[in-house]
Amino acid sequence: MTAVAPDSTGAAGGTQQQILSARGLIKTFGRVVGLDGVDLDLYRGEVLAIIGDNGAGKSTLIKCLTGALVPDAGTLELDGKRVHFQRPQDARDAGIETVYQQLAVIPALDIASNLYLAREERRAGPLGSVLRMLDKKGMRERAGKAVQELGIQTIQNMGQAVETLSGGQRQAVAVSRAAAFGGKVVVLDEPTAALGVKESNQVLEMVKSLRAKGLGVILISHNMPQVWEVADRIHIQRLGGRAGVITPQSHSMTDGVGIMTGAMKLEG
Repeated sequence: MTAVAPDSTGAAGGTQQQILSARGLIKTFGRVVGLDGVDLDLYRGEVLAIIGDNGAGKSTLIKCLTGALVPDAGTLELDGKRVHFQRPQDARDAGIETVYQQLAVIPALDIASNLYLAREERRAGPLGSVLRMLDKKGMRERAGKAVQELGIQTIQNMGQAVETLSGGQRQAVAVSRAAAFGGKVVVLDEPTAALGVKESNQVLEMVKSLRAKGLGVILISHNMPQVWEVADRIHIQRLGGRAGVITPQSHSMTDGVGIMTGAMKLEG
């Protein structure tokens, strides 16, 4: 078999434009090699899935892309410009939002407050600049718009406490926040891991909505059927390196698992 090069057109149509590129990423932890010269490319309006067995380097790769870890060697480019992320806030400021498997939401706060967590907006004029009053009404309106743009029908009241929501609805809040502020790239780490079938399908629809908005989406998942359903390309990690990049059209799930485990190798 041969490794698959990215198509010239994306899922959203038109010519693909590279938005995120990594070259030769190396990360070691003492004698343990987390990443061994990994390359990665992400395009606008694309869902790039990253799969691999436990210990393959998926989490280390994502952390290096989003500022949670600083690679020992290698380069990152965002929109064709070299970037150096020293912390997650650097990546967020550059337009990369991450939704981790352990949701970073505060149950006691309402939906709007969670969407604007650490990004609170103040009221206009002296009320905001002098009295430092928050624009709660405006934030709720904009939060509602962000949720509606993703096609989420199960959340209507932006003043509802997150602790009253289901697991799928909480995931929707986290994804909505990423979509609202991730101007370029959204990274989703196992977004359906703890969800039932119905809620998982809702999250997958949100992933498709992010792609339709023209964002670059990186999806880390162990759920092969879901990967083959939504991914445009699939980056396979094995033993800290990139084993290959395939597409759901070119390779079956059985092929993907075989490459992950080393039972099958890509040529080229």
